Amino acid sequence: MPHPIDDFLFTYYPFSFAKLEDWYAPLGIQLEVKEPLPERFMRSPYRMEEGVVCLDEKLLDEKEKMRLKWTRDLLVATRDRAPNFACHGLHEWAMVYRGQQVRHEKTTPLRLPQAEIDALVESRPLVCSHFDAFRFFAPEAQPMNRFQPTLDGRPDHEQPGCIHANMDLYKWASKAMPWIGSDLLIDCFEQSLALRDLDMRASPYDLSAWGREPVKIETAEGRREYEIEQRALAEKSSGLRQRLIDALSFVETA
Repeated sequence: MPHPIDDFLFTYYPFSFAKLEDWYAPLGIQLEVKEPLPERFMRSPYRMEEGVVCLDEKLLDEKEKMRLKWTRDLLVATRDRAPNFACHGLHEWAMVYRGQQVRHEKTTPLRLPQAEIDALVESRPLVCSHFDAFRFFAPEAQPMNRFQPTLDGRPDHEQPGCIHANMDLYKWASKAMPWIGSDLLIDCFEQSLALRDLDMRASPYDLSAWGREPVKIETAEGRREYEIEQRALAEKSSGLRQRLIDALSFVETA
């Protein structure tokens, strides 16, 4: 039986797992050539010269440069926005509102009756700022959200308290490979697991088969518990976000 956290990661980030299997040197690190040299270091954007291999930003084409600059600009905009710790993970509840589309029903059951899930969604403010979470809301729940985030409007909405924006650090790190290097990629990957663990425990799904106790955001105590964990994860994520911003600073002058 698949694990619900693994189910999420493979669904959203299917492109990135191969990049975890091999170590990549980041920009600024020179590797002494040893035989046999791994094939990944023998092709662009790595360059071999005088017995060393290193990344060469001059090999960055214009399209890739613009994509990495967009990523860095999004990370900066997210960093500089005030965090919101009042969402209490209701996006997962809004996704299964009215029970027409239960996204993970093949992986794990719901822990509450549908009527109780619907009642919570209707009784609490929906303040989701993340497009990739919002777009999976049940159609009836989307108009209830305070924001109507769009794909193109991500830099105008994403904020550093958001569980999904912080999980996305792994996505952006993967898309920025090999420039940011494997060490930062692994750190973002491990953080995404911790974030998704909280996300799923606070959801209406029953994770008891995997030994996960729910964060019962349908109660005041559960919402306090969620916020405490969310704040701690956001603090760690802020450091990773800054490391990504710093690692991508070369695109400003490349």
